[in-house]
Amino acid sequence: MTWRNWARTVEARPQRVERPASAAEVAEVLARAAHDGLRVRPVGAGHSFTPIAATDGVQVRLDRLSGLISLDAATAEGAPATATVAAGTPLHELNTALAARGYSLTNMGDIAAQTVAGAVSTGTHGSGRVTASLSDQVTAVRLALPDGTLADVSSEDTSDDGDLFQAARLGLGALGVLTAVTLRVEPAFTLRATERPSTLDEVLERFDELAGEDHCDLHWLPFTGAVQLKVNRRTGEPSAPRNPVAAWWSGELVENAGVALVQRITRAAPKSTPAVNRTAARLIRRSSYVDAAPNVFTSTRRVRFHEMEYALPRAAAVAALRELRDLTARGPWRIAFPVQVRLAPADDVWLSPAYGRDTVYVATHAYPRTDYRGWFDAVERLWVSYGGRPHWGKLHTRDSRYLRDQYSRMDAFRAVRDRVDPGRTMANEHLDRLLES
Repeated sequence: MTWRNWARTVEARPQRVERPASAAEVAEVLARAAHDGLRVRPVGAGHSFTPIAATDGVQVRLDRLSGLISLDAATAEGAPATATVAAGTPLHELNTALAARGYSLTNMGDIAAQTVAGAVSTGTHGSGRVTASLSDQVTAVRLALPDGTLADVSSEDTSDDGDLFQAARLGLGALGVLTAVTLRVEPAFTLRATERPSTLDEVLERFDELAGEDHCDLHWLPFTGAVQLKVNRRTGEPSAPRNPVAAWWSGELVENAGVALVQRITRAAPKSTPAVNRTAARLIRRSSYVDAAPNVFTSTRRVRFHEMEYALPRAAAVAALRELRDLTARGPWRIAFPVQVRLAPADDVWLSPAYGRDTVYVATHAYPRTDYRGWFDAVERLWVSYGGRPHWGKLHTRDSRYLRDQYSRMDAFRAVRDRVDPGRTMANEHLDRLLES
């Protein structure tokens, strides 16, 4: 059977497909694979654009490991509320289960179809002033190790298991298979979402100010100065969602049907891209509404695309974005897809692209079967010149030599991997390129 990821950038033909329904069954799958000399890769919803989940050995699908396991309220001593969830749970199902109990994740990315394990393991993030990465919200994990044993590790561990926790909360599926994840949660809250048209020059001039917002995203249309600026602020206001017509206009007409139409036109007639994007810029509308945080954070994406995303040092972002605009304008490429920019704080997750530095994530997108590869290559060279770190689940060409220079804890991660998986059961060619010398 051929497996394909969501973006259709990767396909694989595993020798075996396993769908374990418990942590013990996952452990048995790994022990059997090690005995048979087969490599193993876990897979969730397939939303990574890279071959990180591809295997010709054993594919472990996590869809039967689903559901909220427990929720522990905050204590008087100051311990945060936490939710333990089966690793294959889609994020939208976790959001629903938490909301029914009056809780919410602190932050998340804009796609809720991913599984918890996949999102945590590849560094999925949103934008934020205080925290952005899902991995940064992880407090404990249960992990089936490559030798067929189970390990429960947490942020409280101070032994070698503490290093295993630090590595496993963004582990690339290289240390074993996550079977359960415990995340910090908080009482459900609302966000006031404000969207408006702006310009790239305006947002770059106000960049330091925008970095102080609770959440700030912007979408720039190449070959124009037009930007859709999104600012989400925490509020005590009751929920007052967009009316159905406004929600349809923004979500379905502009962000899905409109984007699809623009991409089809410009794929058929690339030279029309600047004019089409200038027309599309006029569809950006002002709006302001209040809704539950998961409804504001996430969007429905019906248009398939290919994506590369790099994390840049925030101090370099203004200059880097100006160079991106100039590089795109003078080059031969005709890319119509908006460029997404998200501001995020530093964190302490070993393999997080935001490790140790305030960060700006810049995501370049392209429509399938368009001539975008040269643009991605040129943009990647630009990001590398600024010390950018690639998103683990998005397209890039970096290897272990570059990544070891970018991650001061990479050797510590590799030491944990050497300890728990010396035979490299949890590997494939892609991970070999990222992690081996």
